[in-house]
Amino acid sequence: MIERSQWCSVLQALPEEQILSLTKKMMSSWRVWPKVIPQAGLGMLKLNDSALCEPFYLGEFPLATAWIEVETAEGTLAEGAAQIMSDRTELVEALALCDAVLAARLPGWEQVAQLLAEGAAIRARMAAERKQILCRTQVDFSLLDEAGCEDA
Repeated sequence: MIERSQWCSVLQALPEEQILSLTKKMMSSWRVWPKVIPQAGLGMLKLNDSALCEPFYLGEFPLATAWIEVETAEGTLAEGAAQIMSDRTELVEALALCDAVLAARLPGWEQVAQLLAEGAAIRARMAAERKQILCRTQVDFSLLDEAGCEDA
Protein backbone atom coordinates (compact mmCIF):
# COMPACT_ATOMS: atom_id res chain seq x y z
CA MET A 1 0.00 0.00 0.00
CA ILE A 2 1.15 3.51 -0.76
CA GLU A 3 2.01 5.69 2.24
CA ARG A 4 -0.58 8.30 3.16
CA SER A 5 1.94 11.10 2.71
CA GLN A 6 2.14 10.15 -0.99
CA TRP A 7 -1.61 9.87 -1.73
CA CYS A 8 -2.06 13.42 -3.06
CA SER A 9 1.02 13.24 -5.23
CA VAL A 10 0.01 9.88 -6.70
CA LEU A 11 -3.58 10.98 -7.33
CA GLN A 12 -2.36 14.11 -9.11
CA ALA A 13 -0.86 11.89 -11.82
CA LEU A 14 -4.45 11.24 -12.96
CA PRO A 15 -6.58 13.60 -15.04
CA GLU A 16 -8.18 16.18 -12.74
CA GLU A 17 -11.67 15.44 -14.11
CA GLN A 18 -11.40 11.81 -13.01
CA ILE A 19 -10.79 12.82 -9.39
CA LEU A 20 -13.43 15.55 -9.40
CA SER A 21 -16.14 13.34 -10.89
CA LEU A 22 -15.62 10.64 -8.25
CA THR A 23 -15.61 13.08 -5.35
CA LYS A 24 -18.72 14.89 -6.63
CA LYS A 25 -20.61 11.59 -6.53
CA MET A 26 -19.50 11.04 -2.95
CA MET A 27 -20.33 14.57 -1.83
CA SER A 28 -23.88 14.35 -3.19
CA SER A 29 -25.00 12.15 -0.29
CA TRP A 30 -22.52 13.28 2.38
CA ARG A 31 -22.08 16.39 4.44
CA VAL A 32 -18.65 17.94 3.86
CA TRP A 33 -17.44 21.10 5.57
CA PRO A 34 -14.06 22.76 5.99
CA LYS A 35 -12.27 22.66 9.33
CA VAL A 36 -10.13 25.47 7.94
CA ILE A 37 -11.17 27.56 4.94
CA PRO A 38 -9.47 26.12 1.83
CA GLN A 39 -6.84 28.51 0.53
CA ALA A 40 -4.84 28.98 -2.63
CA GLY A 41 -1.97 31.39 -3.01
CA LEU A 42 1.78 31.55 -3.23
CA GLY A 43 4.33 29.86 -1.03
CA MET A 44 7.83 31.25 -0.60
CA LEU A 45 10.93 29.07 -0.70
CA LYS A 46 13.33 30.30 1.98
CA LEU A 47 16.97 29.22 2.00
CA ASN A 48 20.08 30.25 3.90
CA ASP A 49 23.04 31.78 2.07
CA SER A 50 25.99 29.38 2.36
CA ALA A 51 28.60 32.12 2.89
CA LEU A 52 26.89 34.45 5.38
CA CYS A 53 24.15 32.07 6.59
CA GLU A 54 21.58 34.80 6.02
CA PRO A 55 18.10 33.78 4.90
CA PHE A 56 16.87 34.74 1.45
CA TYR A 57 13.83 33.84 -0.65
CA LEU A 58 14.65 31.78 -3.70
CA GLY A 59 11.23 32.09 -5.30
CA GLU A 60 7.49 31.59 -5.18
CA PHE A 61 5.33 28.61 -6.05
CA PRO A 62 1.55 28.07 -6.17
CA LEU A 63 0.17 26.39 -3.06
CA ALA A 64 -3.33 25.22 -2.16
CA THR A 65 -4.41 23.67 1.14
CA ALA A 66 -7.61 22.12 2.46
CA TRP A 67 -8.64 20.42 5.70
CA ILE A 68 -12.15 19.02 5.71
CA GLU A 69 -14.51 16.97 7.83
CA VAL A 70 -16.92 14.48 6.29
CA GLU A 71 -20.11 12.96 7.65
CA THR A 72 -21.55 10.07 5.68
CA ALA A 73 -25.26 9.31 5.37
CA GLU A 74 -24.76 6.65 8.07
CA GLY A 75 -23.31 9.26 10.44
CA THR A 76 -19.64 8.22 10.24
CA LEU A 77 -17.24 11.14 10.73
CA ALA A 78 -13.80 11.42 9.15
CA GLU A 79 -11.21 14.11 8.46
CA GLY A 80 -8.96 14.61 5.48
CA ALA A 81 -6.39 17.15 4.39
CA ALA A 82 -4.33 17.96 1.33
CA GLN A 83 -1.62 20.39 0.34
CA ILE A 84 -0.57 20.64 -3.30
CA MET A 85 1.51 22.86 -5.55
CA SER A 86 -1.42 24.29 -7.48
CA ASP A 87 -3.81 27.22 -7.33
CA ARG A 88 -6.94 25.05 -7.64
CA THR A 89 -9.00 24.97 -4.44
CA GLU A 90 -11.57 22.64 -6.02
CA LEU A 91 -8.86 20.06 -6.71
CA VAL A 92 -7.27 20.33 -3.27
CA GLU A 93 -10.69 19.89 -1.63
CA ALA A 94 -11.31 16.79 -3.76
CA LEU A 95 -7.92 15.39 -2.76
CA ALA A 96 -8.68 16.10 0.91
CA LEU A 97 -11.94 14.17 0.51
CA CYS A 98 -10.04 11.26 -1.05
CA ASP A 99 -7.66 11.40 1.92
CA ALA A 100 -10.57 11.17 4.36
CA VAL A 101 -12.27 8.37 2.44
CA LEU A 102 -9.12 6.25 2.23
CA ALA A 103 -7.94 6.90 5.78
CA ALA A 104 -11.30 6.09 7.39
CA ARG A 105 -12.32 3.48 4.79
CA LEU A 106 -15.58 5.27 4.16
CA PRO A 107 -18.02 3.88 1.58
CA GLY A 108 -16.39 4.16 -1.82
CA TRP A 109 -12.85 3.78 -0.52
CA GLU A 110 -12.30 0.93 -2.99
CA GLN A 111 -12.90 3.34 -5.88
CA VAL A 112 -10.40 5.82 -4.45
CA ALA A 113 -7.93 2.97 -3.88
CA GLN A 114 -8.39 2.00 -7.55
CA LEU A 115 -7.60 5.59 -8.59
CA LEU A 116 -4.56 5.45 -6.34
CA ALA A 117 -3.38 2.27 -8.06
CA GLU A 118 -3.89 3.87 -11.49
CA GLY A 119 -1.94 6.95 -10.41
CA ALA A 120 0.87 4.77 -9.05
CA ALA A 121 1.05 2.92 -12.38
CA ILE A 122 1.27 6.22 -14.26
CA ARG A 123 4.04 7.44 -11.97
CA ALA A 124 5.92 4.15 -12.38
CA ARG A 125 5.72 4.46 -16.19
CA MET A 126 6.97 8.06 -15.98
CA ALA A 127 9.86 7.01 -13.73
CA ALA A 128 10.81 4.23 -16.16
CA GLU A 129 10.72 6.66 -19.09
CA ARG A 130 12.91 9.13 -17.21
CA LYS A 131 15.35 6.37 -16.34
CA GLN A 132 15.58 5.35 -20.01
CA ILE A 133 16.19 8.95 -21.04
CA LEU A 134 18.88 9.29 -18.39
CA CYS A 135 20.59 6.10 -19.59
CA ARG A 136 20.57 7.33 -23.19
CA THR A 137 22.04 10.71 -22.27
CA GLN A 138 24.80 9.44 -19.99
CA VAL A 139 28.27 10.70 -20.86
CA ASP A 140 31.44 8.69 -20.32
CA PHE A 141 34.19 11.08 -19.22
CA SER A 142 36.79 8.33 -18.74
CA LEU A 143 38.01 8.82 -22.31
CA LEU A 144 39.06 12.37 -21.43
CA ASP A 145 41.38 11.08 -18.69
CA GLU A 146 43.06 8.64 -21.08
CA ALA A 147 43.72 11.32 -23.70
CA GLY A 148 45.55 13.51 -21.21
CA CYS A 149 46.05 17.21 -21.53
CA GLU A 150 48.58 18.17 -24.18
CA ASP A 151 48.09 21.92 -23.73
CA ALA A 152 49.35 22.02 -20.13
